[in-house]
Formats: sequence, structure tokens, C-alpha cells
Amino acid sequence: MEGKIDRYALVSRHDIVMGDNDRWTTVGNGELCFTTDRTGLQTFSGNTLAHWGWHSFPEPRICEKGPVWETGTYQKGRLTGKGVDVFPPEKAEEWGYLRENAHLFDLVRLRFALPGGGALAQSDISASTRHVCLWTGLLTARFSYGGGRVTVESCVHPHRDVIGISVTAEGLEDPISFCGDFPYPSLECCGTWVADFDRADAHTSDIALSGDSASVFRRVDGTDYFARFSATGDGEFYAPGAHTLALDLPKNGRVELCVGLSKEPWGEPLPGFEECKTLSAKAREAFWLSGGAIDLSESDDPRWFELERRIVLSQHILALQSSGSFPCSEAGITNIDPWCGRSHMEMLWWHAAHFFMWGRPELADEQLSWYGRFLPVAKKLAAQLDSVGAKWGKSVDCTGRSAPWEGNLALLWKQPHPIFFAELEYRVRPGRPTLEKWAEIIEATADHMADIAVWGEDGFFHLDPVMPPSELGFTRDTVFDLAYWQWGLETANLWRERMGLGKKPEWDEVSKKLCPLPVQSGVYIRSPEWTRTYEDQNYEHPDPVGVWGMLPPTELADRETARATLVKIWNTWQRDRVWGWDFPWIAMCASRTGEPDIAVDAMMYVDIDATGACGAGSYPYLPANGGILFAAAMMAVGSNGEHAPGFPEKGWKVRAEGLLNW
Repeated sequence: MEGKIDRYALVSRHDIVMGDNDRWTTVGNGELCFTTDRTGLQTFSGNTLAHWGWHSFPEPRICEKGPVWETGTYQKGRLTGKGVDVFPPEKAEEWGYLRENAHLFDLVRLRFALPGGGALAQSDISASTRHVCLWTGLLTARFSYGGGRVTVESCVHPHRDVIGISVTAEGLEDPISFCGDFPYPSLECCGTWVADFDRADAHTSDIALSGDSASVFRRVDGTDYFARFSATGDGEFYAPGAHTLALDLPKNGRVELCVGLSKEPWGEPLPGFEECKTLSAKAREAFWLSGGAIDLSESDDPRWFELERRIVLSQHILALQSSGSFPCSEAGITNIDPWCGRSHMEMLWWHAAHFFMWGRPELADEQLSWYGRFLPVAKKLAAQLDSVGAKWGKSVDCTGRSAPWEGNLALLWKQPHPIFFAELEYRVRPGRPTLEKWAEIIEATADHMADIAVWGEDGFFHLDPVMPPSELGFTRDTVFDLAYWQWGLETANLWRERMGLGKKPEWDEVSKKLCPLPVQSGVYIRSPEWTRTYEDQNYEHPDPVGVWGMLPPTELADRETARATLVKIWNTWQRDRVWGWDFPWIAMCASRTGEPDIAVDAMMYVDIDATGACGAGSYPYLPANGGILFAAAMMAVGSNGEHAPGFPEKGWKVRAEGLLNW
């Protein structure tokens, strides 16, 4: 349809508006997130996390240094059998340490309190409301307290890790204070705070007070960082505890505060609240005016508003959390998940691929640069397994070391991801600089892929052992991994041809002689060993739909078999045991195979709350949002260079601009 999309109208109709509840709301800048409760601060729950905020507990004396300290595994030699990443029994303490470290941790808690830092009770706060203006990045919270009303505005500076806050009190009878608390780290998964406020002797906070400003030097085991506070008005900061700053607020009037956090000492003054607010608004507006957009408002189908809301809020969430300097964890930087806030290299696709589809590749640049930084570790891991090239880890910390888990080495679908990212970037940034940027990474990635394929007496190469994306166990020749292997190796050779180099014969041989995809009764199954895919294993991530969905067509795959597989999965899968990115994955396949009704139904099946977050488990699950965006782009503009109908003709009118056809 003709005419530019009114992006302000599109975005603003999906502002986050919440009543008196405990669901978190977040403001951030991609690098730091300030996650708040119903008070607009972290009075009862919430975290302040940053991609640079890593901590490790002191190492137990029994832990020995060695190659495992770089790669995260004691496994040596070629993988055979089940390929389980087994730690020696006598290394249980090392296993526990590597599993937990390094991890994200809460940098500061900002809360309302009684004078002197005493805790408020939940019953002290009532009639709370919150509004997140997506166009400006401003959170406004209002609540009743002490016979009056309190209004809180907060935002995050777009270029510095500074939280801007204004507090306006009207007619309070009871006193109230603003507090900043510095905790010791905690690994309580999905808890109230990623923090332990009871271990005051385990860390230090060197506090320097100067009237309406204060600075803090933090030392937490081997992690140092700095905080600075500033405020307007007549009040002065004081320190009621070893790790607490406080400022008493007026019962009537407005106070503006800024809190800055940094790995390095502050070399310049903090900006004021109004500067943070103004620059946040400019940055958010620039974000929404950039890249792609999808407007469904002229549709007759009553689901248009909800689907559009999911698309808009997914952009909002991922811009705030997945565009920083390190690959995101599944819970983003709002909370800590069972993996202690580390990134999963197989899930990086869901966090970052959508940025290219939506014409915002610059938001993926920093996190994808870690492929280059992790390359030495990935090469050491491949060598430790008597292989060549680079083997990418799974749950990695800021050093590239993987946390121990039995499926680390056999979960293969993370391996071709850098080739996928390189190809996405080439589509939006064609040219020599992009080719050279990814050349070494692609070479090492594909060398390992070709090397670990196993030649069989049947005249085919096999993947054995392998754990599929569903993570249901160890097997061989999983359907999605085979298709991804062929696509990856062929694309790696295409990359060499673009650079004026010849194809690598070993890559070409493996890609052309991979065993056929496992088929049973006209549909793909997960593995030739798992023949009851649709009876006993019809739950968790539906691996077969990725063959002709996330992936473009390959020589191994067949469109009609893929379409029949999609329909079979949609009709037989246990949908109450499917979650997160599973439904967008189904929608991608439905879009490519001409089943638009299934595509829309699948997109509506994802559990998305009022803030736009997927409610998988008790923490936000960001891969679902990335899947929504990738699938929505395919549905709106087509795929494989064609405009395949991803939306039904009846009831839907789709206006789209700035999206990549993948």
C-alpha cells in the first residue's frame, strides 16, 4: 500500500500502561537496564544490570588452572557415542565453580525508604499506575503514600550509563527518603533482586559525600566499579550504612536525581535529569524512525492490534537489552536466569538476527564482534577435541569460556550461526569491508563443520553425535542440523568466491554428500533413530520446521515435505509444552510454505505480557521477542526473494517498509 507509515501513531498506540501490580517495567540504553517495580524505583523488587557488570566468586583452593579454565571442558579427543561433556568425579568443585562464574550481578538498588534507610512495607503504597512512553523512553509512575501522592519519572541516558530520576511529592504527611544500596552478588534465579543484602562484610563501598552529590568506589571480590549520585534541592546525601546512601525528600516539591555507573572513574560531571530526559527522547525517536515498520491498523481481523502490539513491544525490549556490548542472556539484563546471566551462543541468533531484517544492523555490531574476540578460545576448544578450525561454545561468559553442561559439545546448531550472521550483514552491507570482516571467522567455522562430519559406509557424511535444538537427547543425523550444515558450508564457499578465492573442496564434498534428511510417511522427523517424533516426542522446540523456515531452501530439503511437516506439527504437537521462539519458528515455516493462517495463529500463541515480554518461566524470555520480529518481517515482505503471502488475504491489510526479504 502506498504512503509512508505514521510511525509516531504506530508506536504510541502501544505505550505500556499498567495498574497496581508487581510486573516489572524497564528503561535502558542497550547497555544498562533499570528495572523497576510499581513505585517507579526498586523499592520492593527490580535490578540494575549492565552488559559490562560481571563478577566471579573467589576460586576454591582446590581448583587447578589448566586448559579447562579457558575452554570450560575436560573432554579430549573426537566425540563418539553420546558425546556427553563429562567432568571427572573428582572435579565436582571445579564443575560447580565453572557453572556459576562469571555471572551478571546487581550494580545498585534505588528505592524509596523511611528516613535513615528503613524499609517501606508493601501496604504503605497504594493506587499505583505506570506509563512507559515508547517514543521517548520515559517511565512515569504514580502512587499514594503517607496521605499524599508521589510521581516518579525515570529514563536512562542513551550514551552514558546514567539513570535520570525526578520525584514530585504532593501533600505527604509521612516522611520519605531516596536510597541507593550496594549489595553483594547473588545467584538466586528469578528472585526479587540479583543481590544479597546480608553479606555486608564480603565487599566494600568507599563513600565520599559532598552535599548534594556523592561518589562510591565499589570493590566486590575481583570486580571494581564506580557510582556517582547528584541531586537538586536543599537536601544532602548521607550514609546510614556501610553500603547505603540516602537523601531525605520534601513532603511537597520536586527533586531531580541522577545516578551514574561505570567501570572506570568518572572524569566529567553527571548530566542532569532534564538532559537525560531530552537525549533519551531524541534517541528513542531516532530509533523508531530508523529501519523497518509494520502497520496492521487497516486490517479487519480483530487480532491486528494484539499482533501489532507484540511486534512494536518486541522492538522496544530488544533495543533496550540486546543491542549492547555483549551477547544477551535469555533473560536479557532484567534478571538472572538459571545460567547466571551468560549468553547462549545458539540463542544469539534470536537476540540479534532480527536487527538485520529490520534494517538496524548497527544494533547487532558490538555483540557480534565477540565472535572475533572468542575466536582464540574456539580454536583451542576445537584442538582439544582433535579437530580443526573453531568450535563455538554454548553458555559463555565474558572470556568465551563455556559453563559445563552435558550437551555443550554435541549441540551443533550454534556452529553455523556466524555464517548466517555474515550473510545477513552482506545482504544489507554488501562490499569488500563486510567480506573481510567475516572471512577468518567463516573459514574457521566451516573448517570445523567439515572436519567433524563422519563418513559412513553408505557413501554419505553423517552428523554423529548430535543434540538437536529441542535438546531432547543425543542421537545422529538430526533433520535441522543436516539442513543447516549444508546451507552453512555452501554459503561459506560462496563467501570465498565473492572474495575471488576458489571453493574449498572439503567443504564442497561434505555439503554435497550429506545424508538425506530423515523422512517418515511423507514428513520430516527429528532423527532416523527417533521414529516416534509425532507420538512420544511431540513437544519442546519443533526442530523439523526450521528446515524450510529459518533456513532458506537447500538441496537437501523439499518444499512440499516441509509444508506437510508444518501441518503435521501444528495438528499434533503438544502446544502447552511449546514456548518462547517455538511459535515464531512455526510462523517462519508457514510463511515460506504458503500457510498464512497457521503463521498468524502461531504468532498469537506466544505468551506475551503487558510489558511485551514473553512469560516463559518466571523471567522474561527475550528469544521469543527476537523470533516474533524475524517471523513478522518474513510474513510482511516475503522470503527467498519472493513475496510469499505470510498473512491471509481475507481480513488483513499489511503496510510494511524498510524490511529485508530473506
